[in-house]
Amino acid sequence: MNQLMNELSSNKVIRGAAAAVLIVLALFLVAQTWNAVFDKGPNEYVNTITVEGTGRSAAVPDIARITFTVTESAANVADAQDAATKRTDDALNAVSEMGVEDKDIKTLSYNVSPKYEYTQTPCYPGMACPAVISSSPRIVGYDVSQSVEVKVRNTAKAGEVLEALGSLGVQNISGPHFVVDDESEVKNEARAEAIEEARVKAKQLAKELGVRLGKVVSYSEGNQGYPMYDNYGKGGAVMNAEVRSAPSLPVGENETNVTVMVTYEIH
Repeated sequence: MNQLMNELSSNKVIRGAAAAVLIVLALFLVAQTWNAVFDKGPNEYVNTITVEGTGRSAAVPDIARITFTVTESAANVADAQDAATKRTDDALNAVSEMGVEDKDIKTLSYNVSPKYEYTQTPCYPGMACPAVISSSPRIVGYDVSQSVEVKVRNTAKAGEVLEALGSLGVQNISGPHFVVDDESEVKNEARAEAIEEARVKAKQLAKELGVRLGKVVSYSEGNQGYPMYDNYGKGGAVMNAEVRSAPSLPVGENETNVTVMVTYEIH
């Protein structure tokens, strides 16, 4: 009898333990299902406010970018190339003598294109002629052009570079574009100011709403461009006339603007 009672008691313990395991498993599955259905992300059911901040930082440009294009024409490609190469080499030698390093001289494009001549068939009075009658175009020569960008690190010499290029008969000169070579520090200063402005706005708004600020849940930023100032007008100018003397080129300042959007939790 005692053995039977012990067996029955043991079976009850086993069944109880199995039932407890099933209950725990069921609760775990319910919790997982709840999370899958209702947990859509950290921000969906959190109250938030979003504020904007803008920061500005100015720096004196330390680089002058000048672009020039040499174009030469001849009856055949070889002669046009020879002429363009000579004028370009003269221009490159001139800027090199002013201290511009090879790493700061870059070819932007090199083009060879045919020149065409179109002949029109004469239309005499009394003839039934269309408005224009032309024959097939005929190649009468070739144009060769090379565009080069020069980075002048001593901005005080930008005018001298323009003068030298003009005196060598370079046909098209664009610039100078005054820029900051490494904009990261200027941008970091503007970003820090923008974030601080956004933080102050958020605190003021939270006070007015009677809530407390929580953690930052999202952040984004954008730039508003880099204005450039020089004596040829914003963005530089193209000059086709020969430069006779070194022009005065005020460098001015470039301003970097950064705008940020910051979203805070509120409680």
